[in-house]
Amino acid sequence: MKKISGLLLVGCSALALAGCGADDISSPGAGSITVNNPAPTPAPTPTPTSGTVTAAADCPAIGATTQLSNDGTISGPEGTWRVCTLPALIDADTTLPKIDGLLYRLHGRVDVGCDGGFNAPATGAAYTTTTASCNGRSLTSDTNVTLKINPGVIVYGENGSEAAWLAVNRGNKIDAQGTAAQPIIFTSAQNVRGENDDTAQGQWGGVVLMGRGTVTDCTVGSIANSNCERDTEGSVNPARFGGNDNTYDAGTMRYFQIRYSGYVLGSDVELQSLTAEGVGSGTTLEYFQSVNSSDDGAEFFGGNVGFKHYISVGADDDSLDLDTGLQGKFQYLLLLQRDGDGDALMEIDSNGAESDTPRQKTIIANFTGVQPSANNNSDDAAVLIRGNSDITWVNGILNVPNNECLRLNGSGTTPATLTAYSTVMTCNAAKYLGTGSYSVTDTQTQFGSGANGNDDSFTSTLTDAFVNGTNESGVSPFDASTLDSFFDTTDYIGAVKNAADTWYQGWTCDSSIAEFGSGEACTALPTT
Repeated sequence: MKKISGLLLVGCSALALAGCGADDISSPGAGSITVNNPAPTPAPTPTPTSGTVTAAADCPAIGATTQLSNDGTISGPEGTWRVCTLPALIDADTTLPKIDGLLYRLHGRVDVGCDGGFNAPATGAAYTTTTASCNGRSLTSDTNVTLKINPGVIVYGENGSEAAWLAVNRGNKIDAQGTAAQPIIFTSAQNVRGENDDTAQGQWGGVVLMGRGTVTDCTVGSIANSNCERDTEGSVNPARFGGNDNTYDAGTMRYFQIRYSGYVLGSDVELQSLTAEGVGSGTTLEYFQSVNSSDDGAEFFGGNVGFKHYISVGADDDSLDLDTGLQGKFQYLLLLQRDGDGDALMEIDSNGAESDTPRQKTIIANFTGVQPSANNNSDDAAVLIRGNSDITWVNGILNVPNNECLRLNGSGTTPATLTAYSTVMTCNAAKYLGTGSYSVTDTQTQFGSGANGNDDSFTSTLTDAFVNGTNESGVSPFDASTLDSFFDTTDYIGAVKNAADTWYQGWTCDSSIAEFGSGEACTALPTT
């Protein structure tokens, strides 16, 4: 039983959810969740400010139809900020500029455009929308909206009558391109007020990208009829994803942080920091840090995803969760688990419909996963692979000395498979688990220690928690580019070659779980 407590949660009745037991945006393999819903408390008194930030005079005009609401100021350790609240529906191309002393606020769900449907319109044809497909919101223009967020912008979520989250609907895009010097930060009101410590989590919803990629485990349509779709999180206003376009472009996100997200909607129904649903190869995702998500660091449902430079710090469920027919390629991953809590570093499955196609096929290269304690929640081992999935590991490091490293669960007509190259593991004495039709020996055989450069008796010498040491540097790498041109050829295993390899610095924030040397605590906000 996984218990999530101490969060300011709203129960299903308050959220007016339909089908509140749905697990679409939660970790599908997670065990049951005990939701503690405390009585509402008054808003805390603003933290006295001694900082240097002075509130901007007013909110900017950002579009002909999209307007911000000036909702006064909010104060915290850095000073006082102007609060500019986004409307519930962004119905035209919109840019959020960086302005000193100004924060953008999500109050409840904010939709970027309206759902454009399973198929894109024919070239030159207009998008069509209905009141129902726009979640009951009034519409002044068709879909095909882009939300642009400039470098250095801070967006914070504050839950209202429903969880605060950003929903980028099918047929619409996000263009959130931070820089190494000025990352884009999505965070919580508590973070702004200076109320968080390194245990904080679950304070708002997160960012959800919905696309027209192929998915399995349909909630609408069927695989057989080539019209499979899924609903996000099961609310009365569903956010739908899925289609037949694995090249779908949901936009670009790079150099961005998502902090303190993950909102419990009900048992096994929880928003996490970043959720990519049916997004395709046209989408660009890179240089991402998830901080203290109360669910997964990020979760990917179907489609075709390529992702480089992925960091998950302090996730309370899985650091990386992959589902429902994903065709995935990931390189340079730091998976740094919440010590003594959380679940798996990776949970890989297809959520139940294990005879559906396409099978999940994902390659994960140059990863470093660290789990100091025995985080024995529902996944049991540091990595769980099951369902309709075929997984390849390349140049990986698992440092989980107090836990089993790998569990394979044999289920479905053709159970999950694992192929590993140049991957080393520091595990407890048991090392492996096998469940379903797979035995411990089956799991051990699929990893194949002693073949392909793999070693399940490795002695970790990582420094600063995740930087390769002497033993890691002595392992011969495998050329991931021979598997797919997406991957870079590296002369090392793991995510970080040595102390001179600092791709993670400057655009990240630091916590007690991981110090990246960026000079900024995750509990604070940048002031410039």
